[in-house]
Amino acid sequence: MLRTFYFAAVAVLLSGCITNLPLPSGTVTPRADSPRTETGPPGGAGTTCPVCPVCAACPGAEPVKPTEKPLQPAAWSDLPGWSEDDPLTALDAFRASCASLEKQPLWRATCEALRESMRDGKVGASDTARAWFEANLAPWQLVNPDGTREGLITGYYEPIVKGSREKKKPYVNPVFGPPDDMIVVDLAELYPELKHMRLRGRLNGKKLVPYFSRAEWTEQESRRASHAMMWIDDPIDLFFLQIQGSGQVELADGNRVRINYADQNGHPYRSIGRWLIEQGELQSHEASMQGIKTWAKAHPRRLHELLNNNPSLVFFRELPIDGKGPPGALGLPLTPRRSIAVDPRNVPLGAPVFLDTTWPNDAKPLRQLMVAQDTGGAIRGVVRADFYWGSGSDAGSLAGKTRQSGRMWVLLPRGYPPIVAMSDKN
Repeated sequence: MLRTFYFAAVAVLLSGCITNLPLPSGTVTPRADSPRTETGPPGGAGTTCPVCPVCAACPGAEPVKPTEKPLQPAAWSDLPGWSEDDPLTALDAFRASCASLEKQPLWRATCEALRESMRDGKVGASDTARAWFEANLAPWQLVNPDGTREGLITGYYEPIVKGSREKKKPYVNPVFGPPDDMIVVDLAELYPELKHMRLRGRLNGKKLVPYFSRAEWTEQESRRASHAMMWIDDPIDLFFLQIQGSGQVELADGNRVRINYADQNGHPYRSIGRWLIEQGELQSHEASMQGIKTWAKAHPRRLHELLNNNPSLVFFRELPIDGKGPPGALGLPLTPRRSIAVDPRNVPLGAPVFLDTTWPNDAKPLRQLMVAQDTGGAIRGVVRADFYWGSGSDAGSLAGKTRQSGRMWVLLPRGYPPIVAMSDKN
């Protein structure tokens, strides 16, 4: 019965999205990587390729270019600015990641070597920390499927907003935890190749259907108000808090609490900045976080239209503020300016990553060692990262301006081929 329920969930929510799911026993189908069995070119149903004695392919048909391997070997000298960076802070963040990494065979010996070196005081300075990385890890450059080596680098931060535990003006925008009527299906239980993917839905009778979008949820907020965990004064601040995934709420008595990502409604993220550009409301250079906030304040009657263009909705949990950063995907506190969010399908969570990019809105190089400690719904691709700037308005200003290209190298234990590293990732 449970297996039947899972298949129904996949059929309803992933129809047309995932095509390589295992088929029932006895079904015959070509492998995704097998040669084409049709004789006609793609899109040419019913046509055949004429016999061509001197050419290897039909005239006009372009051969499919094989995709590049996402990890390609590199030398330390390939990393621009490697010798100028101070890796001590990144080393400390990597040591924290070992709490998770050491459970994996790939990283166990490396994490033990780091503990011994720190216990013996061998990595107490920049040069000794750099020497430790060079002795124990090897760089692999991240490469996009088309062979390009640059990708998008964006930024995020932890907002600090004003709120209340009770609904009272101006605190009228509710913050919710994961709702009881949302069902989460972990696809890895049936399909290990879909690790890191989950379905979110709700029951409509005996049928599992997609969970409510942002617009649908907003219509229900009044009847769900008793389940709100707290209330925020500014709806656009609450929206960006959801985009960031974590934030601090300053209460009327001056105390602060941290709210952190707990779950999401399963709908894809859509950029409201892109929507404003498409509507002709903003130019591309104006569609920063600050630019969007300015537009929202000038057009209060269109605020819901703007926000509901993004169907994705984040639910929170409350955490104490202990002086450290918010927890990332590994459950570990993020380190300002040393933690990044990555696509875990391409970069092992917890691994050190050297980043070569520039400062926001500046040509000044930003080249330093980071640690992949987080993920994000919009962080998809091989050469792709979200730079964690820290907490507060200054960090928010930098995060809102961060949108530039960059290159990335992941550092992996010596002696392990990349295929092992990727199959053993979190």
